[in-house]
Amino acid sequence: MPSATEVSAEQPRAASAPVSRTATPPPPRRPTLALGEIFAFAYDTFMSNKVRFALTALGMVIGTASLILVVTIGLTGKQYILRQIQAIGANIIYVEYSGGGQRITASAPDPLTVDDMDAVMQQVPAVKYASPAVALNERIAIGNGKEKDILVMGTSPDYSRVRNLLVPSGRFFDFQDQLAHNKVAVITVKMADEFYGSTDAAIGKTIKLSGLPFTVIGTFRESVDTFGQSEVQDYTMVIPYTVSRYFTENGAVKQIFFAVGGSQDVLPATDQIGHIIRARHRPESVYTVSNLTQLLTVADKTANALTLVLLLIAAVTLLVSGIGIMNIMLSTVSSRIREIGIRKALGATNREIRIQFLAEAVLISLVGGTIGIIIGLALPFSLRFLTEYHVPVSGWSVIISIIVSSMVGIIFGTLPATRAAQLDPVESLRYE
Repeated sequence: MPSATEVSAEQPRAASAPVSRTATPPPPRRPTLALGEIFAFAYDTFMSNKVRFALTALGMVIGTASLILVVTIGLTGKQYILRQIQAIGANIIYVEYSGGGQRITASAPDPLTVDDMDAVMQQVPAVKYASPAVALNERIAIGNGKEKDILVMGTSPDYSRVRNLLVPSGRFFDFQDQLAHNKVAVITVKMADEFYGSTDAAIGKTIKLSGLPFTVIGTFRESVDTFGQSEVQDYTMVIPYTVSRYFTENGAVKQIFFAVGGSQDVLPATDQIGHIIRARHRPESVYTVSNLTQLLTVADKTANALTLVLLLIAAVTLLVSGIGIMNIMLSTVSSRIREIGIRKALGATNREIRIQFLAEAVLISLVGGTIGIIIGLALPFSLRFLTEYHVPVSGWSVIISIIVSSMVGIIFGTLPATRAAQLDPVESLRYE
């Protein structure tokens, strides 16, 4: 049995409260720099080395401006080519007689006739206008005992609509002239200027064809310069088809021109016209039914190829400017080794150092890219005020330029930023 002394000695020990142990709180987490602070610090660095960074950003200015101008030039070239072709007649379809088949050694000619044109007009609803074309080579007197070889074409009044002809003076003959077999003519502008001095002076003049007098009632020219690649020559005189029959032995026509309502009707109408023409003639006869769709496709591919080549040149410029950014950032890292060591000693992490230098590279590329975009847009818009020609500007080129500028800064700024982040803080502090 324990003594009282032992009991009293054990009671305080039993009654004593257990000792509580509280865990030490973790050290407060150092807040990371916000994105705004990172770019603000990069801006301060930029302002402290204005000349160096401005010369580095100059490459981005040139590259980005070139990128926008290249896209603008490509779009302008494509638009110009398409307008030229459309001025000739983007919705035009023309038919020619090519002769007998290759195996036919002796067969009578089977040329096109006006009846073929009428059949197509009745059976193909998409065709809006049509005109035959009869070509005659004549020699006319131009005064002072001189003579000139000219091309005389017999057409219908719709020929001016099919071929988008411009009539600067006078008028084109109409269906009343054609039905009345009026001896009227429309001559080219060059012919009028050379023969009579001006287009206005040519109106009312008389030109004799095989002794028949024709009165000039107007002058015409093509909407675009076809450089002699169309049926219209420099010295061309157009007369009603009904009158041109006086100079031909039969009703054969050289070509038949058709114009459809829209570009979407060109291909199906071409197939329908070909089927109708061939069905009306002998199987061995060969006819060519053509349109300008293939020419439009070739022009579009040519313009795209030119744009691609120019884009590659602009890409080389951006590549060179990106290498310049990388070189200047590597030089900046070398000159700021001690600063990097101090920042690491104060608690900056490798990630923060990497982001800091990457932000400086992106800032250089964005500043240069923004200035380049302004210059690239200023030139096309200034041309709109100086000329009447509408220069197209693509909004995608601006978006792509901003994205490319950012990517150049990120790609070519990664190596310097990584090298700065990997520097040893102790060795950096010792660096002199």
